[in-house]
Amino acid sequence: MSNPKHDKGEHYFSSPNAEPFLERLIFNNRAIILIAFLLLTVFLGYNAVKIQPDASFERMIPLEHPYIVNMLEHRDDLENLGNFVRIAVEVEEGDIFTKEYMETLKAITDEVFFLPGVDRSGLKSVWTPNVRWVEVTEQGFQGGTVIPDDYDGSRESLEQLRQNILRSNEVGRLISDNFRSTIVYAPLYETNPETGEALDYAAFSQQLEEKIRQKYEEQNPDIEIHIVGFAKKVGDLIEGIGSIAWFAGITIVLTTVLLFWYSRCIAGTLVPVFSSIVAVFWQLGILRLLGYGLDPYSVLVPFLVFAIGISHGVQVVNAMASEAAKGFDPLTSARLAFRALYIPGMLALVSDAFGFLTLLFIEVDVIRDLAVAAGIGVAVIIVTNLVLHPLIMSYIGITKGGVNHVQRHGEKEDRKWRVMSYFSHPGVAPISLLIAMLGLGLGFYYKQDLKVGDLDQGAPELRADSRYNLDNKYIIENYSSSADILVVMVETQKEQCTQYEVLTAMDRLQWELQNTPGVQSSVSLADVSKVVTKALNEGNWKWFEISRNQTIINASIREAPSGLINTDCSLTPVLVFLEDHKAETLRTVVDVVEDFAGEHSNDVHNFKLAAGNAGVEAATNEVISKAKNLMLIFVYGVVSLLCFLTFRSIRAVLCIVIPLGLTSVLCEAIMAVSGIGIKVATLPVIALGVGIGVDYGIYIYTKLEKYLLEGKTLQDAYYETLRSTGKAVIFTGVTLGLGVVTWIFSPIKFQADMGFLLFFMFLWNMIGSIWLLPALARFLLRPDRMVAKARAAR
Repeated sequence: MSNPKHDKGEHYFSSPNAEPFLERLIFNNRAIILIAFLLLTVFLGYNAVKIQPDASFERMIPLEHPYIVNMLEHRDDLENLGNFVRIAVEVEEGDIFTKEYMETLKAITDEVFFLPGVDRSGLKSVWTPNVRWVEVTEQGFQGGTVIPDDYDGSRESLEQLRQNILRSNEVGRLISDNFRSTIVYAPLYETNPETGEALDYAAFSQQLEEKIRQKYEEQNPDIEIHIVGFAKKVGDLIEGIGSIAWFAGITIVLTTVLLFWYSRCIAGTLVPVFSSIVAVFWQLGILRLLGYGLDPYSVLVPFLVFAIGISHGVQVVNAMASEAAKGFDPLTSARLAFRALYIPGMLALVSDAFGFLTLLFIEVDVIRDLAVAAGIGVAVIIVTNLVLHPLIMSYIGITKGGVNHVQRHGEKEDRKWRVMSYFSHPGVAPISLLIAMLGLGLGFYYKQDLKVGDLDQGAPELRADSRYNLDNKYIIENYSSSADILVVMVETQKEQCTQYEVLTAMDRLQWELQNTPGVQSSVSLADVSKVVTKALNEGNWKWFEISRNQTIINASIREAPSGLINTDCSLTPVLVFLEDHKAETLRTVVDVVEDFAGEHSNDVHNFKLAAGNAGVEAATNEVISKAKNLMLIFVYGVVSLLCFLTFRSIRAVLCIVIPLGLTSVLCEAIMAVSGIGIKVATLPVIALGVGIGVDYGIYIYTKLEKYLLEGKTLQDAYYETLRSTGKAVIFTGVTLGLGVVTWIFSPIKFQADMGFLLFFMFLWNMIGSIWLLPALARFLLRPDRMVAKARAAR
């Protein structure tokens, strides 16, 4: 039987022997290579099952952003740096002034005090000694802890407690406005100072559930616990990761069923699924060996690795089935399939890898980790799906049922392929381009409303009806101090932070902020000075000002809370409580502070942004906003360069890349219309969609060019392309789309958003390669010249 003609143009290779050598190297050493694969799979699989969830506050923030640099520089000087939990203990009947409630609150405070990772010096509760009351009497200042020294739970001591709370200035902060709940505020260490180990957010969140919520709600049915904070949000995300296993199972089963329906071959179904699963185990094993864990964002990467593996596996099965239908034995079929696919397959996978690696531009470690994880996954697929898969199939081969299916349906005329070939017809192609231009225009119009950052209150990564967001809603509705805090740091020389000029500048900033939409309230040392100065003057509101007398100022801030001044009086914060952390709110408030800082910072005082969880969100939004366009330029630049180096044609590059660009624009438009912002959880989808989507165009163009170089007209060449590679591309796009669309039922909202967006991008990239690419080829490739040149060369 004669060898089939080489089905790639000569320009694919740097030397004529490149393909035969690689092919011989792999297939002449099949047994040795498969034994090596077995040993590596056992070793990496062992490591894969031991990989642990990993989450860190610092890894989820842009450490190189000036705001975060400022925050970390002063992390030992300030509270409210963003990593804390707030535990609201609510009584469902009556109010907090009962002996039973106060005993429960004391027990919860003690329990939280001993949780590993809690900064005990900053713990605040009605029961902690750092929560105090102060008043001015005829004898001078009086004060003490909010809990009376002689508290015994009696009616009299509870009444004294009520009076102390009213004088403490903590109503709306630690005590709810309706006196039906109080908060235990617990700042957290990123690293345990006793053990040096990083805080385990999953374990910490579980302890909050078991030792706080479950324990005390069961002990006292009249008590309800509400917990918010970064650690709890991450813990809930990690807990939600458990449900991902179900979606993984659904995806594998669905893919297997559809693959069997497509190939009608048991081996052609199970081997690509097996190879893709091996790729996932290799990826996870390598990540563990490199010291990585799975954070709530990169945990979705194994899904993508499996999807990409199936995408390329379908092409191998399709090519082998076509060769087997011609009468070739399994080994020859596998070799011919490898020979036909390894160039476009390598190009597609390298393009995927560079698409993922563009995420390294984002200065947030979790996104960079995701880029590394995806890059490793693609590198593994190059080996498992382009080498392991054909080698296994070279022993097993396509079953008789699969061969019969190809012979019945593959070689005969098929009306649907003939109809779809008209996408390349001279009369239809201009209409397709007109529709594409209209879609592009609509996409640009709607994507104008796309926002960077969160568009909802609470934790947008979780469902609106999740326990965390319901807890957050309760705290927003019952406390006047928001959970979204922006901290403006005011730097001075040592022992100068209480100077008149400094306090008046802070007061002016607060005035501007309190007249800024989105700001709920603000607190600073200036407020303390004004309140105490008024109190020193019989409560007369005319004295509610910052005194020009430094002695009076010093007296007024003597009992200032520790969180409003550092030890050497070189730093004092302005705490800005926001209504929410939506992108528009943060941008508005940050602009006001930056304008004020630029105008009023001088040698005496310097206003610096920003700490607090809202400051972290603002910095993250800025990093993502600046990097998004750079990332897209790079990913499209790299994909275009790789396609050009392979096909040596700018026209070929445009045919492949233009449909991807249309998909990107439409995806951003859909995000804007659906209320999905660009943030840490959704930004990777844009790069991933381009990286994976380019596979379709490369496979289609490779086959189309082959038939054109054989002298076929464009429509006939495209018809043959659809019958072979095209049907595999359509099947892959639909299968992968159905695989990820199940994510929309995930309890983790960002996974649902990613599933929705990837479903669109998988399908639309497939449609673009099937519908738009041949229309572009009609105008860009000059197919008549290619055909004439091919026929003249015969």
